[in-house]
Amino acid sequence: MPRHLADLTYEEVAELVSAGSAVAIVPVGSVEPHGPHLPLRTDTTISETCAARAAARLEADGVAAVIAPSVPYGVTEYARGFAGAIGVPAAALTAMLRAVAERLLECGFVHVCFVNNHLEPAHDAAVRAAIDGLPAGAASVACPLTRRWGRTLSDEFKRGDCHAGRYETSLVLAAGEGVRGALGELPTIGLSLSDAIKAGKATFAEIGMDRAYTGAPSEATREEGDSLYERLATMVVTEIVEGLAKRAPSSA
Repeated sequence: MPRHLADLTYEEVAELVSAGSAVAIVPVGSVEPHGPHLPLRTDTTISETCAARAAARLEADGVAAVIAPSVPYGVTEYARGFAGAIGVPAAALTAMLRAVAERLLECGFVHVCFVNNHLEPAHDAAVRAAIDGLPAGAASVACPLTRRWGRTLSDEFKRGDCHAGRYETSLVLAAGEGVRGALGELPTIGLSLSDAIKAGKATFAEIGMDRAYTGAPSEATREEGDSLYERLATMVVTEIVEGLAKRAPSSA
């Protein structure tokens, strides 16, 4: 089982970081509507599950890794108008994550990776801003918004009609979280969130996502979710390993 920072004592943390090679993985998510069938914490659940699977792989490869407490609030402007859309300003999120990264590094962790699966562009920018200016290799962001990782995922993800659709619903099923209602009763909605954002649409309502989802949730399966998590875990592991390789020799 992966180690969770909050479950350790201070002496256990001191022992863990004493070798000078431990990494901390911080899941980042949102409190945001995901259709009538998925919980508000969907993005956080996906990040937490990615982090757990990545930590297990790192440990198997001899890299000490812990999962730090999640940061569940994010920039959620697109979901405004829906009940349960609880967002924070981008500047507040950046400041919070920057402080978390600096304290984890000060504590003795050699690398901090923020795992982000809330894909609102302003949110992703706020997460990335949190690591700007930190020493080379000290921190990274693992997020499928980048072409490098997005192209490894499903066709629905690449089209952009994946908010609480087949892609995210499969991930929630594979994480063992509860899915509400009968998925087969939810019609497929072929609206590309990414295309709408590029076209200047500013909210789910403007895009036409009347029930806060797009895509094909009825086609979701646990098996597809497990396959997607393998790819997302590869993303996290690779960002961390590459980050470690960038560290200055004096800090290695």
